[in-house]
Amino acid sequence: MKSDDNSAVVSKRSSMTLFSDSSSHYSHRVRIVLAEKGVTVDLVESDNGVSPRELADFNPYNTMPTLVDRDLALYESKVMMEYLDERFPHPPLLPVYPVARAESRQFMYRIERDWCSLVDAIQNSRSDNVIKKSAKELRESLSAIAPVFAEKPFFMSDEFTLVDCCIAPILWRLPFLGVDIRPSKQSKPLLDYMDRLFRREAFMESLSIQEREMRP
Repeated sequence: MKSDDNSAVVSKRSSMTLFSDSSSHYSHRVRIVLAEKGVTVDLVESDNGVSPRELADFNPYNTMPTLVDRDLALYESKVMMEYLDERFPHPPLLPVYPVARAESRQFMYRIERDWCSLVDAIQNSRSDNVIKKSAKELRESLSAIAPVFAEKPFFMSDEFTLVDCCIAPILWRLPFLGVDIRPSKQSKPLLDYMDRLFRREAFMESLSIQEREMRP
């Protein structure tokens, strides 16, 4: 828990602030939500993975992303995304009905377990074998699920949702991660989905300079 002194520091900020790692897919997903909502924030970017000194005043773990909104500080990306969706309800990025909302949250959980863990292994491991194995697993998992993207314009939905906000940063990073999805009849729905995501104005606005350099 925060000390009273830290709470006072947080409350001094008059505008919403996002502490963001410019190369992190977790930070990127929050920036996508902000761009989709058209929310202006004070963006504190780190392009070397080193946390700004000020961040320790708001986040006991000193990690990014961290979202500060007056006296509120959030430091888990999915919590930030849902908070922003409720704080700025238009356009909505989660379904209205409880069952559909629960399904979306379950999809996000599976993305974390099945794909984000592999991305993290590729980016953070010092073992070449772990990196190669994780890249292979990510490529095979995405290829296996590719036909699902033929069913609806977005992931299991007719509308762009928070689930897509979680998937898009991973797909954007595939060349940077050494994961090659080759064009084929099976992969075409996935590649078409990627094209729809990357052409969104909000997605392009969400990209940091470092992220723009991840794709040729």
